[in-house]
Amino acid sequence: MNSDEKEDCECAPPQAERSPAGGAQSEYEEPEIENPEASRMKRAAAKHLIERYYHQLTEGCGNETCSNSWCASSVGFNRMDNNAAAVKALELYKVNAKLCDPHPSKKGTASAYLESGAHSNSACSNRKVNDKHVHSIRDNFKDVNYLTEEKVYEILDICGENEDYSPLIRVIGRVFSSAEGLVQSFRRTKPHTKEELKSLQGKDEDKDEDEKEAAAACSATAMEDDSPAASSSRVGEGCSGDNDVQKLAPDEVSVDIEAVRRVYERLLSNEKIEAAFLNALVYLSPNVECDLTYHNVYSRDPNYLNLFVIVMENSNLHSPEYLEIALPQFCKAMSKLPLAAQAKLARLWSHYSAEQIRRMVETFQQLITYKVIFMEFNSRNLVNDDDAVVAATKCLKIVYYANVLGGDLDVEHNEDEDEEPIPESSELTLQELLGEERRNKKGPRVDPVETELGIRTNDCRRPLVPFEEFVNEPLNEVLEMDKDYTFFKVETENKFSFMTCPFILNAVTKNLGLYYDNRIRMYSERRITVLYSLVQGQQLNPYLRLKVRRDHIIDDALVRLEMIAMENPADLKKQLYVEFEGEQGVDEGGVSKEFFQLVVEEIFNPDIGMFTYDERTKLFWFNSSSFENEGQYTLIGIVLGLAIYNNCILDVHFPMVVYRKLMGKKGTFRDLADANPVLYQSLKELLEYEGSVEEDMMITFQISQTDLFGNPLMYDLRENGDKIPVTNENRKEFVAQYSEYILNKSVEKQFKAFRRGFHMVTNESPLKYLFRPEEIELLICGSRNLDFLALEETTEYDGGYNRHSRIIKEFWETLHSFGEEQKRLFLQFTTGTDRAPVGGLGKLKMIIAKNGPDTDRLPTSHTCFNVLLLPEYSSKEKLRERLLKAITYAKGFGML
Repeated sequence: MNSDEKEDCECAPPQAERSPAGGAQSEYEEPEIENPEASRMKRAAAKHLIERYYHQLTEGCGNETCSNSWCASSVGFNRMDNNAAAVKALELYKVNAKLCDPHPSKKGTASAYLESGAHSNSACSNRKVNDKHVHSIRDNFKDVNYLTEEKVYEILDICGENEDYSPLIRVIGRVFSSAEGLVQSFRRTKPHTKEELKSLQGKDEDKDEDEKEAAAACSATAMEDDSPAASSSRVGEGCSGDNDVQKLAPDEVSVDIEAVRRVYERLLSNEKIEAAFLNALVYLSPNVECDLTYHNVYSRDPNYLNLFVIVMENSNLHSPEYLEIALPQFCKAMSKLPLAAQAKLARLWSHYSAEQIRRMVETFQQLITYKVIFMEFNSRNLVNDDDAVVAATKCLKIVYYANVLGGDLDVEHNEDEDEEPIPESSELTLQELLGEERRNKKGPRVDPVETELGIRTNDCRRPLVPFEEFVNEPLNEVLEMDKDYTFFKVETENKFSFMTCPFILNAVTKNLGLYYDNRIRMYSERRITVLYSLVQGQQLNPYLRLKVRRDHIIDDALVRLEMIAMENPADLKKQLYVEFEGEQGVDEGGVSKEFFQLVVEEIFNPDIGMFTYDERTKLFWFNSSSFENEGQYTLIGIVLGLAIYNNCILDVHFPMVVYRKLMGKKGTFRDLADANPVLYQSLKELLEYEGSVEEDMMITFQISQTDLFGNPLMYDLRENGDKIPVTNENRKEFVAQYSEYILNKSVEKQFKAFRRGFHMVTNESPLKYLFRPEEIELLICGSRNLDFLALEETTEYDGGYNRHSRIIKEFWETLHSFGEEQKRLFLQFTTGTDRAPVGGLGKLKMIIAKNGPDTDRLPTSHTCFNVLLLPEYSSKEKLRERLLKAITYAKGFGML
């Protein structure tokens, strides 16, 4: 019982305790002669007795040989939860049941309670003496096993008066090192309604007001009891905790978070007190990890989550003192939380501000970076095996989804699934040939936290904290991606893969993981082909071979791809091998690059009419009135998927909404900002117009578009739209439906066919799992930022050249003097594409090799391997002239 409740019991008459039922009842029968002072004393006495019964039921008298059947110390007593004890205490008070005297060995709350009872029986004139005595008892605070904001300030004030903070340090050490104490600390106080009181009292309608008040006090004691036995009962059995959680929303906890923040703010300024938090966390974490791993404590008491909420409010967690032991141990404990608890934490933290989310992100990132820098991770000592880094990454995932939930979400506008399933190969897979089930047959995996929360990363338009802040660059540098990918595919419990937490990986690392996945799938298809050739005598064809004519590249390529898509779609997952008819080039990657570039140039030619081109935005969009059939768009989707699958960059210019739609999200009004800026601005002005829209603008729910020949086409956004005026009240609906038509309905057939072709190649790929829409664009199109200084830093040399050679110095001086277009031509000549790969030109491994002494021959290149063969020209002027001629007129392949 806390100090406030003790003071409520003051001035109770001694005779009330000797005859609690009889004396009190006789007074209740004569309310007309009862004065206010007598009534107050009577209520205090009743309250005092009920609380003694409650402590007897929850703690006992301390006598191991006690024969009282309603005492927790008696043999055979059945323990009850705190709420049940509160109700039973009220019943025992009504029947004047036996009340034990405390045994001399009994210490703690019960003895403190009796002392307070003795105080309440003393006269009011001795109040100062009583207060002084209570004050002396409080000096030790040995009975404080949980904390409230008021209790912390009370102890802090007393310590400040005595200029000795050791009692507060001991209390913090005791409470913050105990899971039971911390779970019960800083609880939100809710006033009890009459219905709750009736429930606690067994719905006895005949109870008078003093009994109700006493029961309420007893209930409060049950909720905030500070005895070790009661705390253990809550955490171990979880009865009262369950009752609390049933009253809470999915994103609420029973801890008063604002109170915790205020307490931390006052206490963390004191270095000695801060050390107490640090030491307590070191003792607390292993026990919490054990509770969650072996005792399934959260399922029995969901209030156990309070512990993590309270600890994470410590703003000093990222300081160096915590990074060595305390924070790693706490992260290990937190990573053991079950899925439901992780989801609840994410929902709770999603209501935090961006600054609070950023603080938690920095806390876990600091630990990961600290471990990565001070540990020498390599292929033998994998970062995947470091428990602290793995645990911190798992904890960071909870914050990541809180960041997504708290951001600007759009969970409604989702693309419909393909009506027809993507056809699977009629042939058996390698796993099925070996008698195994096919992995990921239902498509790519989905993060279980996403499933639990009912959201996807792609649902978030703008998170609270930018996604880039979750990427840890030092971790990406030491991560052995080939090993990590293996762990990702095997999915064993004892090996962690960072690919399961793609938010912490940069686009370059994720692209490498995708590359491994694609290559392994290619090799798998190749082995299957070999098996079929051996078992069924089929012709060996381990590659996806395309033989095309330059002058008829679209006809040859798309017809061949259409046949493959119809006969055996699995062949699309073989390694692409392109051969230009009449040319001697062997495809080791470079021929494929040029093939994709030529196909894209033809497909996106406005004269063909499959896509429209916006001169203002320099972007392409699906032509809603195209004469091409759906099959043509399917084949374009296949080409896009093949480019990703074969690690080729395309010169494609789509608005971001196309990539969002590929990832399953419909276009909305906000997507018009980059897809059609003029229309977006017009609709935005309509929404912001302050006058009368109906009278001033005179527009209806009928819109017009033009076809290929410039003829107007009318479309009703609603039935009889030409008769429905747009008003101030329905303009939001008009804008939403207009956007829906432009971005979705008008191109529905074309886009569905396009998406279907794309998924034919990528349906089993971890593409959706790893990448966000803006990263998909980077994968397909590469980086538009060409940093040739970064390329110079990473270029290697062969054949006698080095970075200090005269010709090499002159070469870089010449290249840096080129204009933007000439630099793109050089890149095209050397690598097969004029775009930088994911991560920029610094990630491009170019080699400059010596190709003989001074000569009139032009420089040549192996685009498959990014090798430039450069003769040792006699002068800088000759080098420039020969190089410009080579990059300007380069087209086609030949054997050297």
